[in-house]
Amino acid sequence: MRSSTPPNPYADLPETAFWKSAVAAHNPLEISGLWTPKFAVTSKDKVVTFGSCFAQHFSRALIARGYDWLDAEPAPTLLTEEQARSFNYGIFSARTGNIYTARMLRQWLQFAFGEVDSQMAEWRETWEAQGRFQDPLRPVIEPGGFASLDELFACRNAMLAAVRKAVREADVFVFTMGLTESWRNRTAGVEYALCPGTAGGIFDPQQHAFHNQRYPEIQTDMNAALNLMRQNNPRLRVLLTVSPVPLTATASGKHVLTATSYSKSVLRAVAGDLAADHDWVDYFPSYEIITHPAFRGMFYASNQRSVVAKGVDHVMESFFEAQHSRFPQKTGRTGRKVRAGVADRGGRAVKCEEEMLDAFAR
Repeated sequence: MRSSTPPNPYADLPETAFWKSAVAAHNPLEISGLWTPKFAVTSKDKVVTFGSCFAQHFSRALIARGYDWLDAEPAPTLLTEEQARSFNYGIFSARTGNIYTARMLRQWLQFAFGEVDSQMAEWRETWEAQGRFQDPLRPVIEPGGFASLDELFACRNAMLAAVRKAVREADVFVFTMGLTESWRNRTAGVEYALCPGTAGGIFDPQQHAFHNQRYPEIQTDMNAALNLMRQNNPRLRVLLTVSPVPLTATASGKHVLTATSYSKSVLRAVAGDLAADHDWVDYFPSYEIITHPAFRGMFYASNQRSVVAKGVDHVMESFFEAQHSRFPQKTGRTGRKVRAGVADRGGRAVKCEEEMLDAFAR
């Protein structure tokens, strides 16, 4: 009698498990099954978005498809849409600016929920130039800077209140991990948004230290951030992504190409392990969709860094298609494909503070 037991564990695997049938046999744009969502993201869920510049594509695509993107810090009604954008309203769910690292995410949450240590609590550094003041944690958030220190800290406190609101009211928290490289204050340990002396401030090697974060500390910071959010919202679900945008510049001493490979590889590994460790954390492979050799670089502009509209479209369609396939009754069909020009509110470029480092290229 013939045994029904397969001869080995590979014999009964689906075609998605094999490169030949899942990748090589397809046109790159027809490669599917890259993501099986853990949980549904419905049009009724309040979704917040934070992180590196690529996270902005998620919020725009959600809005374009009628999802409930939560803007916890809306612009004053007197501002035009263009003015609001110039003051960084509506970019993320609060006016945090780009959050490139796990440490910066943890830091903002610690400030927002009063979990800072004494050194951080006493840290009051600001940058002044020509009578105007910049927030070192958000140096480009206010065009031209603030008129006074009181205005600066009042604005930061309003943003922290918005972060609390976003965390407490959200059903889904989308965070795009961007960088491992960072600059910190040597005394207080506070991490800056950008290297002092680039978008503001004066660089002081006695006070400002470069730090390229490694896997263990990124995992520790992300777990601390996740735990802090869940303490304040036990129902919160988290969707992690990794930005496919290469580094603008590196201070690591390495070639920028290998520095980019290190940064993205470590972030991808951390994101994968966090998703494996928590049933309420998922990872969506926007990074792989844009960067993998199987897609032949078709989603990058001629500078080999910027993601073109076709790439953004493909990432977001992959997201919504996977959601509908996995949860057809919950997510419903939000319908037509939305071109990047629509999803991106007229096709305007995302705000990416790191790109300011291009000004220092020789």
